[in-house]
Order: sequence, then structure tokens, then C-alpha cells
Amino acid sequence: MKSLWRSGLRELIERNCRQAKLFAERLRAAGFKVLNNVVLNQVLVSFGSPEETRRVIAEIQADGTCWCGGTVWQGHTAMRISVSSWATTDEDVEHSVAAMIRIATPPGLRDPLLL
Repeated sequence: MKSLWRSGLRELIERNCRQAKLFAERLRAAGFKVLNNVVLNQVLVSFGSPEETRRVIAEIQADGTCWCGGTVWQGHTAMRISVSSWATTDEDVEHSVAAMIRIATPPGLRDPLLL
């Protein structure tokens, strides 16, 4: 943090918050439910039932594209996406969202462009 100085730290926080909003926008557009108001760097998303959400979490972790954990928020099982790395790019976000959508979408409904 000291090496980033104040302006670098501000830019990092603003970028990670913007990237969290990008995750939320893409997941909503794909038909998944974003549970929280994304104002910082955290996104909570449900992929349907608690069992389905836990399946998607396990498969995204096994896939290795990104790592997202699970949580229960206001009684809803959710995937928690936390954008907090200085190295995360917008391309990383797009790649991760594509993997999430691919994993969460039943095979017969998948967009071939996301495979």
C-alpha cells in the first residue's frame, strides 16, 4: 500500500469496485440474481436453488478460472465474488463471468460463443 501512494490506492479501489459492478451487470444480463446492491468490491449472486448455487461454486473452483466462495446472506445461499487484486483486469472479469455463465447454464441452453 505504501508503494502505491494515495492516488494509486484510490485508483486500485475504484477499479476493483467498477469491476465488481461489471460482474454484476454481466450476471444479471445472463439471467442470474444479484442479491446485493454492488457499491463496493463484493457481488453476491444466486444461481437458483441453494443446491444449484453450491454446485456452481464447486465447479467454478474446480474449473480454476477464478476462485469464488460461498456464503449465506439474508437467508439466501450465494456465490461471493470479491474483486480485490491489483492484477485483476477487465479481461479477467469477462473471462471469469463467461466461465460462471457456462457452468451455471444447462448444456442445452448454452451459448456456443461462451464455450
